[in-house]
Amino acid sequence: MASFTAKDIQALRQATGAGMLDAKKALEESAGDAEAAAQYLRVNGLAGAAKREDREAAQGAVAAVRNGDAAAVVEVRCETDFVAKAEEFVALADELAALVAAKGEDAAGELRGEIDRLRVTLKENISVGRVQRLVAEPGQVVDTYLHQQAGRGVNAVAVVLEGGSEELAHDIAVHVAFTKPAYLGRQDVPEADIAAERATVAEISRNEGKPEAAMDKIVDGRMNGWFKERVLMDQSYVKDEKQTIAGMLGSARIVAFAQVVIGA
Repeated sequence: MASFTAKDIQALRQATGAGMLDAKKALEESAGDAEAAAQYLRVNGLAGAAKREDREAAQGAVAAVRNGDAAAVVEVRCETDFVAKAEEFVALADELAALVAAKGEDAAGELRGEIDRLRVTLKENISVGRVQRLVAEPGQVVDTYLHQQAGRGVNAVAVVLEGGSEELAHDIAVHVAFTKPAYLGRQDVPEADIAAERATVAEISRNEGKPEAAMDKIVDGRMNGWFKERVLMDQSYVKDEKQTIAGMLGSARIVAFAQVVIGA
């Protein structure tokens, strides 16, 4: 068995910029010989991996996949839009979404080896970002929408609907993609956020000289606009602003939605 210590691993990391696990593996493969381990890291493209992990990954690609009654929206992050548009990077996002839709969110870990390989070949900090899976129960439907730019997904949405059609679920998903609501209903907004905004709106209204007797009504009106920006059920439908989301649903009900957007 190779003989080396935690200090040896740290020294190799400092000398090569490799990650901890990579440095440990290199020493194991090299029977504890530091020079041979450094060469192993260099040959396998792992030197500098830790430095790449420290770089900001603000770019990437998202994907949306439906598999029967389940749908997944996922994000894979990288540093530059050049890599984000690469065919193999986009394929990784698609593969991840298909895997999560079929098996669940924990299945994302199965692609760790492929992600490590792309880190080496593309020389960027690449990682799995947000991963969400929705499942439709009996009497419910699920559908997705993916907005693409330059060959990669940048905005992915999944919607579960009860008492409605897949077409309606898709229309809601398209709406969500463009309005980016944070919450489904007002009941989902944290009370502390609501209280803080009401206080701010009231102060603004007083500074504008609005009458104190009408303050509650004024604040309520302005809060309606605040909710409309954040709450899906409060919004007007993007394709027909005369119609609300609640109105277009009819007897249907939105059970849940999930969204991942590059850079959000």
